Amino acid sequence: MELWAPEHLAALAVTAAGAILLARRCPAERIARILALCILAAFVAEQLTYALRGEWTLRVNLPFQLTDAVTLVAVAALWRPQAALLVELLYFWAFSASLQAIVTPDLGQPFPDVLYFTYFVTHAGAVLAAGLLVFGCRRLPRPGAVWRVYGLTACFAGLAAVATVATGGNYMFLRRKPVHDSLLDVMGPWPWYILATAALGLVIFLALDALARALR
Repeated sequence: MELWAPEHLAALAVTAAGAILLARRCPAERIARILALCILAAFVAEQLTYALRGEWTLRVNLPFQLTDAVTLVAVAALWRPQAALLVELLYFWAFSASLQAIVTPDLGQPFPDVLYFTYFVTHAGAVLAAGLLVFGCRRLPRPGAVWRVYGLTACFAGLAAVATVATGGNYMFLRRKPVHDSLLDVMGPWPWYILATAALGLVIFLALDALARALR
C-alpha cells in the first residue's frame, strides 16, 4: 500500500479518533471484551485468508513479528486487565511497534483487500487497547516496568531470530529491512540497523515510562 494514500490516511484518522475516545474514560467491561474479540477475529481472519489463498508459509505467517505478539497480548490484556504484566507489555509494545506499523505499514495488499482490514484492525486495535487500559482505566505500568518489558522484548527477539534462521523468513526484520518505506531506512545497513533499533526502542520505552510516572 502506498504511504499516505487516502486509505492509509483514513486508517490513521480512525485510529486517532478511537484512541482519543477510549482514552477519555474507562468504558464498561463489555466494551473492552468486544474490542478484544474484534482484534482476535481479525487475527484469525488474516491467517485463514493466507491459508485459503494458498499463501500461508512458515517463512511469513508464524507469530514471531513483535506486532503479532502485541495483537495476542492486547486480546489477553483486554480480557484480564488485572494482569499487570500484560498491560505493561501492551503499553510499551503498542505505542512503539504497533504505532510504527500503522504510520509506515508494511502491507502489499491495497484497499479494499481483506488483508488491508485485518492489518489495521490488529495493529490499530492494539493501540486502542493500550489507550483504553492505561489512559482510560488508569492501569498504569508499575515501577521498573520498562526494564521488565525491555528484557522480555529481547527474549522475544531471540525467539524471532531462531524462527528466522529455521524458516528462512524475516521475522522482526532481522534478516533485511521491509520492502516498503519505514524508519529502518535511516538506520544504516544490516546488522547496524538492528542495534540502532534496539537503542531507539529503549529510548521510546524510557519516554513512555516517564509519561506513566507523570500520570502516576
